[in-house]
Amino acid sequence: MYKPPFSITTEMLHLVSQISEQIGMIITRLGDQTPSPQLRKKNQIKTIHSSLAIEHNSLSLKQVTDIVDGKHVLGAPDEIQEVKNAIETYHLMHELDAFNEKDMLKAHGLMMKDLVKQAGHYRQEGVGVFDGNGNCLHMAPPADRVPQLMSDLFDWVKTTDAHPLIYSCVFHYEFEFIHPFIDGNGRMGRFWQTMLLSRWKGIFAWLPVETIVKEHQQEYYNVIARCDSAGESSQFVEFMLRCLLDAMEKYEDVDEEVQDKVQDKVQDKFPEVSKPTWDVYDIIHKNPKATVTTICEQLGLKERQVYKHISILKSLGIIVRVGSNKTGYWKTNL
Repeated sequence: MYKPPFSITTEMLHLVSQISEQIGMIITRLGDQTPSPQLRKKNQIKTIHSSLAIEHNSLSLKQVTDIVDGKHVLGAPDEIQEVKNAIETYHLMHELDAFNEKDMLKAHGLMMKDLVKQAGHYRQEGVGVFDGNGNCLHMAPPADRVPQLMSDLFDWVKTTDAHPLIYSCVFHYEFEFIHPFIDGNGRMGRFWQTMLLSRWKGIFAWLPVETIVKEHQQEYYNVIARCDSAGESSQFVEFMLRCLLDAMEKYEDVDEEVQDKVQDKVQDKFPEVSKPTWDVYDIIHKNPKATVTTICEQLGLKERQVYKHISILKSLGIIVRVGSNKTGYWKTNL
């Protein structure tokens, strides 16, 4: 059976461990709840905007939001169509099987509807990736090899014993290497990695990883080129794992408007707690692994002041320390 060339590195294992810790903390904070529909919608809009921006779609985040809300937007027709297609595709995410090749073709058909003639079908011609100066960065395998290569890739991802965080990254790279479609390969590769991850942990269905990739767009292309030269995807796996960790660390699982209302009610219950103490709580709530040094830097306080605020929050049962001071984290009870 085909096995994509890559090596498990110490860096990968370290990143997998860190990401798993972040997932555990977020799930602990959420309990049995899922993020609000408003927050899921907000994160999905960020994802769609960032993924299309990587592909040179010039519409702003507000314009994408307006399209999602059904409002009229002035812009290039093909760019508006790209957004509408992406919305339809992401809405279908939970109905698609991440390990089914036919479902991937169906998703491409939606993602590229009315944009290319071969939407939903593998390419029938050779393709290459070129930079702005016309230099060829990557020449994809011949079109007649694409069906077999994609079949082999899906067979591998269905049977591998690699960790989902790792095999999803490998799949993403191999997908881009094969470049199975005449257009839309970038957005589909990123979307399908999200598909694979969301089948492992549902939180990835609304985690805006694309925003992190967009922030490191040039490095994203550079690392793909380095892996092409190396003939294996280890560097790309490490890069994407760092992006996933970054997204996890920046992820806020409470809608800002809802959080403000809840915070107002909570503060009414504890009138004796001062605003500076609530400021410390806010940081701990958003980042359970926040250190005293981190809180000092963000609020401009001295260590003894932070320890005083933490002591107040602990005495009222608002926060509890789980684990040791060095390796543990804060659990909020509100």
